[in-house]
Amino acid sequence: MTKKSATKEKRKFVSALARGLDVLRAFQPGSGPLGNHEIAEFTGLPKPTVSRLTYTLMQIGYLNHIGRLGKYELGTPVLALGYAVLSNMQVRQLAHSRMQELANHADASVALAVRDRLSMLYVHNCVGYSTLALRIEIGSRVPIAMTSLGRAMLAVLPDAERDYLMDGIKARSKDDWNKLKRRIEGCIRQVEKRGFCLVDGEWRPHVRAVGVPLIFPDNSGVMAINCAGPSVKISIEQLEEDLGPRLVHLAREVESMMMRP
Repeated sequence: MTKKSATKEKRKFVSALARGLDVLRAFQPGSGPLGNHEIAEFTGLPKPTVSRLTYTLMQIGYLNHIGRLGKYELGTPVLALGYAVLSNMQVRQLAHSRMQELANHADASVALAVRDRLSMLYVHNCVGYSTLALRIEIGSRVPIAMTSLGRAMLAVLPDAERDYLMDGIKARSKDDWNKLKRRIEGCIRQVEKRGFCLVDGEWRPHVRAVGVPLIFPDNSGVMAINCAGPSVKISIEQLEEDLGPRLVHLAREVESMMMRP
């Protein structure tokens, strides 16, 4: 891209809109109502800017103001947008029965997720019969860097996009970056060799998972699917020898169905 075209593209970018969407992103499952100070901390935006944005979003219905708390919660128009996205996401319908079958077989959780910045956003989740099964709500976010979902997705991205995300992960890393980088690169090699990667106790203690990338037809997008459960129920050997290969087969089946007219 030339300098002139880059400048032209930059002029198309509406910063106020992007900041408004950042404010909406601050509301996550289980977070409850948020005040301007909390939103400012989450987004990194100045508090006066946040105050103007929350006022505007409230006026058009995307936020509701709770007077007695002095905080905001999401309005129903946001729910309508989210429902429209999920209802039009064909892959959820294609994958559901196979995901539930594997969840029942493993008595664990099988989840489908897409990337949202430096997080993986859950768009579908099936669980087995056990009360110990990992239950995560649709709309929940988990970090790319620490999860099988995120690392499986990273494994199949173009080098430039992967490097960009790795730079972002490094900037936010609070732990030993070199150690985290080695673990991520190890998972990428696992996907390249076996089709899946294994993460044991990094995102949550005592939770093990295998993740597999799910690539859209014509490489138009990437999602990830995983199978996860408590380490007291699922052994590493089970993940490597049974659930990992089953998950790879599931993902390839769904990819094949997505290519059909």
